[in-house]
Amino acid sequence: MNVLLMKFPGLAVDRDRIAGMLRLGVPELDACALDVMHAVDGVETYAYLEPLAAAGGPSLDTLRRIVAGQLGALFPRASLLALRATLDLPGASADQPAPWHYVVETDVLPAAEDDFNQWYDTEHLPGLAAVPGTVRARRYLAADASPRYHAAYDLASRETFGSEPWLAVRATDWSSRVRPNFTNTRRIMFKRADVQGN
Repeated sequence: MNVLLMKFPGLAVDRDRIAGMLRLGVPELDACALDVMHAVDGVETYAYLEPLAAAGGPSLDTLRRIVAGQLGALFPRASLLALRATLDLPGASADQPAPWHYVVETDVLPAAEDDFNQWYDTEHLPGLAAVPGTVRARRYLAADASPRYHAAYDLASRETFGSEPWLAVRATDWSSRVRPNFTNTRRIMFKRADVQGN
C-alpha cells in the first residue's frame, strides 16, 4: 500500500477541510482513501492519501503532482511525502478498530543500513505486529526525503504501546545493537480523526 503523506506541522486540520481541498475539481482523487491523524502530545496533523487500485486510482507519482499545488497554495508550511510500502503485516488484533496510530520516522547510519532493514523486517515489525492490541504494522520508504524510513502501527488502544509484550519486543539484543545507529528520529502518537475508541 503506497501512500502520500501530508504533514501539517503546528496545525490541527480537520478531515473535512483536507477532503475539501483535495476534491476541488480533481476527479482522480475520488479513487483515493483519506486517513487523518492528530498528534496527541503536540499540534500536528498527518493525512495519508492512498490511491485505490481497485477503483482505478492514479499512480503515486501522478497523485503527488496533483496534490502538491493544492497543498502548497492553502498550507505553505505543509510537506508532502511519497511513501513506498516495504512491509505490511496484519496485527494480532486485526479485527478491531484502530483509533491510535504510532509513527517512528528515522534515518540510519549507512554502515548499519543492511542490519537495520533485516532487523526491522524479520524481528522488530513482525514482533510488534504480534503484540495483542496491534491492528496493523507497516514500513515505508521515503526515497527522496529525510527521515527515509517510516514505521506505522495501528493500535486498538493506547495501552498497547508500552504494554509488557510491546516492551519485550523493543528490548531484544538485536534491538539494542541497531538502535544506536538511528539518526534524525521522530516518534509520534496520533489519534485517528474518524475512529472512536479508548
